[in-house]
Amino acid sequence: MAEPAPLPLPDPGPEDRPVLVIDLGGQYAQLIARRVRECRVYSELVPAGIRPEEVLRRGARALVLSGGPASVYAPGAPRVDPGLFSLGVPMLGICYGMQLMAQELGGRVDRTDVAEFGRAELEVTDESSRLLGSLPREQTIWMSHRDAVVAAPEGARVVAASPTTPIAAFEDERRGLYGVQFHPEVVHTPHGIELLKAFLYDVADAPPVWTPAAVIEEEVARVRARVGSERVVCGLSGGVDSAVAALLVYKAVGDRLTCVFVDHGLLRKGEAEQVVETFGHHFHVPLVHVDASERFLARLEGIEEPEEKRRRIGEEFIRVFEEEARRLARAGSGPPPYLVQGTLYSDVIESGGHAGVAAKIKSHHNVGGLPEQIDFELVEPLRMLFKDEVRRVGEELGLPEAMVWRHPFPGPGLAIRIIGEVTRERLDILREADAILLEEVRRAGLYRELWQCFAVLPAIRSVGVQGDERTYAYPIVIRAVTSEDAMTADWARLPHELLQTISSRIINEVPHVNRVALDISSKPPATIEWE
Repeated sequence: MAEPAPLPLPDPGPEDRPVLVIDLGGQYAQLIARRVRECRVYSELVPAGIRPEEVLRRGARALVLSGGPASVYAPGAPRVDPGLFSLGVPMLGICYGMQLMAQELGGRVDRTDVAEFGRAELEVTDESSRLLGSLPREQTIWMSHRDAVVAAPEGARVVAASPTTPIAAFEDERRGLYGVQFHPEVVHTPHGIELLKAFLYDVADAPPVWTPAAVIEEEVARVRARVGSERVVCGLSGGVDSAVAALLVYKAVGDRLTCVFVDHGLLRKGEAEQVVETFGHHFHVPLVHVDASERFLARLEGIEEPEEKRRRIGEEFIRVFEEEARRLARAGSGPPPYLVQGTLYSDVIESGGHAGVAAKIKSHHNVGGLPEQIDFELVEPLRMLFKDEVRRVGEELGLPEAMVWRHPFPGPGLAIRIIGEVTRERLDILREADAILLEEVRRAGLYRELWQCFAVLPAIRSVGVQGDERTYAYPIVIRAVTSEDAMTADWARLPHELLQTISSRIINEVPHVNRVALDISSKPPATIEWE
């Protein structure tokens, strides 16, 4: 493949003037950023301590103050720099954000006699409202508050009310300040997205240009500018994140990228073959396929504690990866200096990280088990994307649907879905049971509706009966959940007929299994994975 011509950074790009969502501790703060992006406007979640000069430096098109669990008048409640309100940057306050805006600008917030949690009815009282004027005069909304604005700031007019909240929304067009007591970002507010679009498009003049094609163009330019003429290596896991990251970087640097696929023998049925076929044959990306299953199985012998499993798998992965990277060294030069990883924005948020295309790998990383110091610089082209956005970029890049929509899969693989020691026999049993489960879920048309669906093998045995004979065999547990981002999850209500078919097939077709159970725990209190 010929060397790609240099591509200048887009000027201006869709990320140059972001909408900044200020996190005041609300459970929906990340969801607000997601909803803004669904309106095809780039947004980032930023801490409450952001300074006015940083907002101006970023050229923010708008600010959104999130909800929060505190009372604005309580000691230690989250605050923002008062200078933000006088920047002239359009601002939308949601729930606590509205209350904070009101209090800081001379209004009054107080505890109400009747709290509002859940669905409520909203009446638009001013049809000239910039946010609500084009929406139904009466509509359902989602409330979650005990405090309320009881006196709007001077210069703001009240535009909506609910039966127990006379000031459910206010607007100050002159200063570009807007507040809503309800949550437009949740699906329980049916016209919430329309309200957000009115704020973004009409008030903030933010064009809907943040599309998968724009993301690809911008990230390709960033990677080219960052790595120059150097070589790059990618640790390909088989999951959608590393696959999309690899294709983005390949689009930027061509054959200077080499993907290293370390098959640790802990993958799902047919997964290794699909990765090799997709990258080596379909996309013709330079690929090194390392079958290290024996090494990993040996490292896991006799190990039952889940964190020790993770540590050993992560460490062995890096040892294998380093060996392959050394083999890629050219005469007179060392291994490729850049390592691609599929870190997502949810990782960045949870770690308190910041935007950027590359960073030295230290304590925060995407692959478990990385040492504190390693001779690579990290390239993370997906670090500002959520999972659903990664999938859309993958589709735009031409990644096969089966890989784009594959359910999330942990780095340690099936090792942490075997509760106990990992053995070859148990891996074979779990792999076959998992394949049957996924086959039937796909056949029922439910695969895309689930966040994850997989089988778990507890390393215990129970008594059963097959063909009038006593059996003493393993159980298989079915785990299926729905979620938006894996931060919370609910157990999926699979049809009884489907569960019956899955159970019957697993017990009849997979040796050494005589019992199938269903995990009906949500997250929290449980986690999605068992280990």
